[in-house]
Amino acid sequence: MTERAHPAEARGGTGTDRGGEPSRSVDRKGGPGHTVLLALAFAVPVTKIAYTVGGGSAARDVFVGMEPANWPDVLIGMVLTDPLLATVLAVVVSRVVFALFAARGAVPVGGGGLRALQRAALTVVNPAAVGVVIACFFGPVWGLGAALASYALRKGVVVEYRTGRRRPHGHRAPSASTTGSRRDGAYRPPPWLCRAAAVEQWVALGLTVVALPALAFVSALNGQAWTSIVRCQVTEGARNENSRLIELSRKGNGVVGWNLDAEEISNGLGCVGEKNLYVREPWWRG
Repeated sequence: MTERAHPAEARGGTGTDRGGEPSRSVDRKGGPGHTVLLALAFAVPVTKIAYTVGGGSAARDVFVGMEPANWPDVLIGMVLTDPLLATVLAVVVSRVVFALFAARGAVPVGGGGLRALQRAALTVVNPAAVGVVIACFFGPVWGLGAALASYALRKGVVVEYRTGRRRPHGHRAPSASTTGSRRDGAYRPPPWLCRAAAVEQWVALGLTVVALPALAFVSALNGQAWTSIVRCQVTEGARNENSRLIELSRKGNGVVGWNLDAEEISNGLGCVGEKNLYVREPWWRG
């Protein structure tokens, strides 16, 4: 017997399985994008600090010196110093967020000019914002690339719902009644649209589970500091030395940082920033 789709399935929202229990889409339950982003948010900053300062007790001292409120600065600093990582991260986050809202029924379906305009607006607004943000930090070329890639993948999510490639979790592949048949007058996607949806899914999967983790760990192991390196006057007992510090936080008119010369947390005064952020050789050259 042919399994007919629940009306909510077409909206990418919740449906009801054969047992009568409500079922949610894969995106609402957490797909690969959610898992990868959460894993990277925890693992990458720790890897960055451990490799840059030498690991072990040095990494623990740095985390203590930064204070918990400043821990996100590691990830932010990595993104703002690597345009390719920032662009890929922005594209992936844009798609994951859009897929999450689409799973809750935010993408209007069906014909009509108004619904088409709503779909276009939902697909365009966020990529435009992503492009503006990336352009502000890395220039118009990076911004344009981020905007176009974000738009293509978000448009792909819309196509996936229209072709039936996305459906509530626990349901079988869509039948003729799900994708629409000529007999019931519902929408039947053309073959090229189905192929485009399949390509978009593979591209999104590659960016999320291959490209983004690889770029994140390359950035974590490149030997660059995640924040400013400053040269300060550091007082140790009766000695007053001029040392390089990785800035961890600011206290009054001074800096608390990791002293690259003494390999310990130090307080510095009269600090001057340095342009060179490299602390050690990249991992692949060591």
